[in-house]
Amino acid sequence: MIRLLVLMGVLLGVVSSAAAEVVVVTADHMIDVIAGRVVDHPQITIKDGRIQSIGPQGVAVSSDARRIDLGAVTLMPGLIDMHVHLTSDPRFNGYKALQFTDNFWTVVGVSNAKKTLEAGFTTVRNVGSQNYDDVAIKQGIEAGYIVGPRIVPATYAIGATGGHCDVTEFPPSMSVPAPAVSDGPDAIRATVRKLRKYGAEVIKFCGTGGVFSKTDSVSGQQYSLIEMTALVQEAHMLGLKVAVHAHGAAGIKDAIRAGVDTIEHASLGDEESFALARSHGTYFSMDIYDDDYILAEGANNGTFAESLEKERQIGRKQRETFKAATAAGVKMVFGTDAGVYPNGDNAKQFATMVAWGMTPMQAIKSATITAAEALGRSADVGAIEVGRYADLVGVVGDPLADVTRLQTTAFVMKGGQVVKNTIAVAR
Repeated sequence: MIRLLVLMGVLLGVVSSAAAEVVVVTADHMIDVIAGRVVDHPQITIKDGRIQSIGPQGVAVSSDARRIDLGAVTLMPGLIDMHVHLTSDPRFNGYKALQFTDNFWTVVGVSNAKKTLEAGFTTVRNVGSQNYDDVAIKQGIEAGYIVGPRIVPATYAIGATGGHCDVTEFPPSMSVPAPAVSDGPDAIRATVRKLRKYGAEVIKFCGTGGVFSKTDSVSGQQYSLIEMTALVQEAHMLGLKVAVHAHGAAGIKDAIRAGVDTIEHASLGDEESFALARSHGTYFSMDIYDDDYILAEGANNGTFAESLEKERQIGRKQRETFKAATAAGVKMVFGTDAGVYPNGDNAKQFATMVAWGMTPMQAIKSATITAAEALGRSADVGAIEVGRYADLVGVVGDPLADVTRLQTTAFVMKGGQVVKNTIAVAR
């Protein structure tokens, strides 16, 4: 017993020592998203996975600190994608997805989690998966079995019978489980409680039709204001934020009136919806890169003809709405709908955002400090600031001059642990 206690003490000492390691990261430049400026020759000191200090290079640090010198790299906070589907692969759309067993998609999610993290996205909000797969992947990452970003899981997306979050592509003779399809305030409240019970940290629901559902109108509202209000009240009472899938203007406006936290897609938003969003503090999460991929690859991927036609109807309109909402002062967060296009390509959206009205700094803020605010996690993620997690992304060159630089990461650190390093010299 004494030998066992001694061994345990030694092991605990090793763990404690490793956890207390001091790491110093230096680079030529750093984007301070809080001040909205570039800092030259920064030195970031990290301990226990969090940022301990930020200063100019040359400030004295402990002699046993591990140094990572990045050289001609621009550092940014770890990026945040507010709308992903890690357990989806766009190459298997429509009926093509039926060739796989249910748990195949968990395996897909493991692969996509790694790709997403290596692309510089250290935090993601997974707004819809089957079989509680996003919770399983989150648990696997946190237990150290697999590599991936911090995940805020929604589990199943809640929706009305026959709506976008229901399964509508089969005849009545084929029964498909739909554990989050709920109608009426009481049933919706019960579903919110169930999803939270099994791991949801955000609630996502379908307020209007969608592109990839086969039989509904993309703009048609699918929950009443009374139903939306019941859902939001229940989620907020339980401490959960709410995201709503909403393309159509009427659904967007009722969702804002009901108190949702983020509007996903917002394709057909209008001036009234912008005013409502500003007054309620609602964020728009608009996946404006998707249109390019869907129309280029959708037919080969098995996407329903009806869905392709809906995309043709709203793709450009969504980009015009994005530009108008940005100009109107709506709070915008970075959300890509990764899974509709390949996970890991998330950063391709930055260039589209800049092409449609944002400055590079605005686009970067939407994926860092603004996204962290929308998550309610500003103490932990979204900026390079003392006390927050040491989530760092480094790219070669200046992403404020060429935002496509964000598509190729040279360095990724999550919580003080190096995930990717193609350039740095550590000593």
